[in-house]
Amino acid sequence: MSASPEAEFDLEKLFLPAWAQESPAVNRYAKYEGDNRPVDRDRKFDDRRPGGRRPPRRDGPRPGGGNRDQNRPPRGDRAPGQGGPRREGDRGPRPSGGPRRDFRGGDRQRGFNREERREPAIPLPEITVTLMPDDKGVDSLSRQIKMSGRSFPLFDIAQMILQKPERQQVRFEVKKKPDGTVAQPLFLCAVDDTLWLSEQEAVDHLLNKHFSMFYQAEKTPTDPPKGTYTFVAQCGMSGLILGPPNYHDYQNQLHKLHTERFSRMPFDAFKARVKIVREEAVVKKWIEDQSFKTEYICLNVPEATRLGSREAVEAHFRETHLANLVKQVEQHTLSGPASRQLRSPGLQRLLRIAWDEQKRFPLQIATILSQQFASHGLQFFKVNKTITHVSVARPHYLDLETTPVSNQVKEIVQFINAHPKCTRRLLLEKLAPTPPARAAENVSSQPADANSPSSEAAAAPAAPAQPAQPSDAPTPEQAAIIGDLHWLIHQGHVIEFANGILETAKKPVIKPPKPPKPAPAEQPAAAPAGEQAAPAAEVPPIEAAPGVEIFTPADEAAPAPSEPATPPEASAEPVTVEPPVPAPSESNPASEPPREPAVT
Repeated sequence: MSASPEAEFDLEKLFLPAWAQESPAVNRYAKYEGDNRPVDRDRKFDDRRPGGRRPPRRDGPRPGGGNRDQNRPPRGDRAPGQGGPRREGDRGPRPSGGPRRDFRGGDRQRGFNREERREPAIPLPEITVTLMPDDKGVDSLSRQIKMSGRSFPLFDIAQMILQKPERQQVRFEVKKKPDGTVAQPLFLCAVDDTLWLSEQEAVDHLLNKHFSMFYQAEKTPTDPPKGTYTFVAQCGMSGLILGPPNYHDYQNQLHKLHTERFSRMPFDAFKARVKIVREEAVVKKWIEDQSFKTEYICLNVPEATRLGSREAVEAHFRETHLANLVKQVEQHTLSGPASRQLRSPGLQRLLRIAWDEQKRFPLQIATILSQQFASHGLQFFKVNKTITHVSVARPHYLDLETTPVSNQVKEIVQFINAHPKCTRRLLLEKLAPTPPARAAENVSSQPADANSPSSEAAAAPAAPAQPAQPSDAPTPEQAAIIGDLHWLIHQGHVIEFANGILETAKKPVIKPPKPPKPAPAEQPAAAPAGEQAAPAAEVPPIEAAPGVEIFTPADEAAPAPSEPATPPEASAEPVTVEPPVPAPSESNPASEPPREPAVT
């Protein structure tokens, strides 16, 4: 961000309420003078009359005698077509066919077609425009947030950056087609760091604004035009004298002026704005201008060359200087004030549309701003799940029952919880009130009196005077509370918003765990021949009745306890599986009644 006062802004002052902010120093509407005449609200406004006031209504008798209702015939006695109820036979059916007349009095078939007369909109160039905050301004904002410890709304800061061009940077970037070619080229002028959409625009800009850097115009006398001229043609927009219409160079001057200054206007519309002037002074001025011949001397070249026309100047410029001054780029970043000085119509439209979109909702600039703030170590959180704030720390709940803290820290947290919308000033006034005004101890610098009864006090040297403590300086108790509050804010236990309100971090709500979804029952697939399947881990141990053994068709023997049991092979006949008899233990005494064997 630049060093201008518009670029540097104080967050604390900008987030104050409207009544507390400073009033503007300059009245922007001082040059407008209002109408101090008294307003008669009984009289209606009419812009068709001088002064905009309609005369009062005449309620008196009409010139023919009586009022309007008395002169009007009764509704039943009116002739057909003069109002009143429509009687049968007054009007016949509406004739079918033929053109119908519209409210403008013309035929609808010949009506005004707005879509046909409307000119097609000029398409926007395929260039990406990105608004960004200035890097120096972001550094200044980060320091303010860290020093104050307050939490500021991110999108409000983005809106404040959009208010001044000095706080912004604008990046222009080309778009590429799927085959890798550039959809719309972008050209950079190295003389004044301006961007253009075509090479011709850049050349015209350099020859109009920086012509004296490359060429010098020199006039030499020549023969004036022969003949008698009584009128000349003059451009109605620029005031440039083009000469008499019957002059041999008139058409060249007309096309040249249209190409250089009014190329966006149709030539017929431009030609219609040319007027004929018969003033003698204007005709004489044109004759004097034609009595001199203009030549152009080339500068900054090894050999001085004279060129006779502007077309020769442009050709020489393209051949000599264009490659060094105008280059095609894919992206370029301009400062905010420099971007507002662009003269390319297409880039101006793009910048205006991008600024309007960000002014409505600054999502793009807020996203870039959050990335820059994060690189400076700042944190982000949402208030009520809607408004994003930036601060030095995220909210972190402080459990006073489990966390060992000092009594003063507990008092601060409890006071903030007990007083909604508490501020720093209220906290200091309640926990550490300011004592009465201190009596200033002024040490007298006058010499001691010789007749004083206390000669020892007179002989003693005067004690050095202590500096008086300012009245707004905090007391030791208040300084201790400020220090603890600073620690609480930077740890995230207390949040101080931009409006000065203090709040404590709330205890997070622990969500109950979701119940596990029941697994679908699946039948175990048969193991292929030569492979051994792993046993199911969720199957509980099978208890069998005493005296019953497990029958295994494969080897007719139970496997060792350290090896996994081999499932039986698939067969057409059902197999009866009986669990072994468990050994008697403390958890399973022998007196437990036997259970029925499981059958599959």
